[in-house]
Parts: sequence; C-alpha cells; structure tokens
Amino acid sequence: MVQMTRLLDAQGLEISHEGHRTRLKWHRLRKRFADPLFSAEVMAEGFAAGASMELDLRVRADGGFVVLHDEELEGETTGQGAIAKKSIGDLTAIRMQEGDRPLILSEDLAAMLQSAHPAALLQFDMKDDFEAIGARGIAHLAAHFQDIAASVIVSGGSLDLIVAVKEKLPHLLRGIDPTDKLYDIKKANGWKAVETELRADLRGPTEPDTIYLHWPLILDAANEGLDMIALCQDEGKRVDAWTFTLKGPDTGFSEEEWLGFSTLMALKPDQITTDEAPATERAWRRRMAD
Repeated sequence: MVQMTRLLDAQGLEISHEGHRTRLKWHRLRKRFADPLFSAEVMAEGFAAGASMELDLRVRADGGFVVLHDEELEGETTGQGAIAKKSIGDLTAIRMQEGDRPLILSEDLAAMLQSAHPAALLQFDMKDDFEAIGARGIAHLAAHFQDIAASVIVSGGSLDLIVAVKEKLPHLLRGIDPTDKLYDIKKANGWKAVETELRADLRGPTEPDTIYLHWPLILDAANEGLDMIALCQDEGKRVDAWTFTLKGPDTGFSEEEWLGFSTLMALKPDQITTDEAPATERAWRRRMAD
C-alpha cells in the first residue's frame, strides 16, 4: 500500500488530508507548467494514470469542436481568424505554436477516451455559449461521446448550454462556474446575496455535479463566515477550487502560498485545479512532514 501511495503521489493525482480526498486537476492538459498547452501526450499519460484533467473546447463552423481556449486562432496556433468560421478541413494543416503539434479535434478526443483508465475524468470546458454552439454542436457531442470508457464532465458559463447537455447527453456529468456572477453580486449586495444566488444555482435546472469556484473567492467568503464548499457539499455537489499554481515548483510553497493553500485544504474541496500537480503534492508532503 505504501508503494502504491508513492506511485500516486509521483503522478500528481490527489492529496489525502484528515480523511478527505482532494483530486488535483491538470489545468489545460498540463501536468506541469512547463508542459506545452493542450498536449495529447500529457492527456494520454493522464488517461493511463486515472487523472482528472481539463481542456477548453471551441466550436467549429461544421458543429464539431477543437481544443483551444481563445476565440481566434492567432494566440495559440499558426492559423488566423475566428475558430467559429473554420471547418475541420481548414484546421488540419494548422499547428500549435508550441512544438509544431497538430490541433486536437473532438473526433480525436472520442477515440482517445476509449482507452482511458476508468478513474480518469476529463472536463470539457465549453468556451462558447449555447447560441454559438446550437443544436448542431450538441448533436455532435451526442454522436461522438455516447459510448466512452472514462468519465466526462461538461462545464461552462452558459447555463442554457449545460441544460441542453443534460437533455441530450444525460450520462455525462455537468459543471457550472458562477464565479464572475458571484463576484459581481458580492460587490453590489454582499455575502448574503452571494449565498442566496449560489443556493439557487445548486438547485437550478442544470442539476450540476460540480461547482467551479475561484479559490480566493472561497477564502474571502470563509473569512466572512460563508463556507461555500460546505454549502455545495450539503446539497450533494462537488467543488473544484481553481486555479492554484505554485510559483516555484522546485522550492515548494512560499509562506504566503502555504497560508492560502492550507486554509483552502482545511475547507475540504473535492478538487483543486493546478498547473503544477506533482509539485503541489510534493510540497504538501514536505510541509506536513515538518
């Protein structure tokens, strides 16, 4: 058992603390910040290990999707123009700026998921709203992700989109991120209004499995007496706290980082999004051994 624990630790999969398991999610398919953005090789490694990973999806003109964050091709690839105006044929010759790698298409994801470890979890973070994706995009997801070995969770800021996913792909998990809205509500009306809105989202028509919340928002709320994680967990929901990335992966936590991370861990999130999963686990073990 000790040997297995060491293996998992080395892979950056989770931290166990006071009987609670917190998964470490690989942000934008990066196990380490030094990894190239949206790497199929890292994704394959994560699938083999049973990791939790996140990628961004942008809708194409033909209703399919490509793994990219930005609306335009210029920022991340060798291409130009709006992704929503490109069909699959327009994208085959385009490469990622890092490493001259081909783009990952939704069709590729469907094939790769077939060989995933059953514990693997892949988050599709939808960067377009339902108006842009439409019925054709939902139909594409339904056609390609009906029969997959690993768990997939579809998340996004568009609640209409998540409801549509629930109706057409009920077997997929769903996630919502109300962070921006909650920051606005806090500024305008205070923490009690934040609590009311969050409860409404938890009980709303998306029927989410996971709530994605900015980790400083979680700590700010806790400091004012609102435990957002406990509130969500009491409603049967999981919480992903995003995105905590060590500034010095080789040196571990600074005192300021440790204060924030240990306070967050004490609130028992179900998952923490990070660009430095193995380093975070190593740094945690070192601190706990002191």
